[in-house]
Amino acid sequence: MERKYFTIKEAAQYLGVSSLTLRNWDKQNKLVAYRNPINNYRMYRLDQLELFLRSIESPQKTHRSQQPNTSTKIHIRTDED
Repeated sequence: MERKYFTIKEAAQYLGVSSLTLRNWDKQNKLVAYRNPINNYRMYRLDQLELFLRSIESPQKTHRSQQPNTSTKIHIRTDED
């Protein structure tokens, strides 16, 4: 199986973020880039990008489903109160 590698620009477009965001995530070890052995450019594997997307989408779905279905009541004072 051939691994597909993305440049930082392609990966940023795929994830819908800027290249600078990817550089920051790399520094923070959120999404670590591979380095091209010839020019040391950041490269991202497609399967790692897909895994990252799933990991950031999953907690949001779980978080929403764990929230109780409550409503907040607001009492509005009128002259008659």
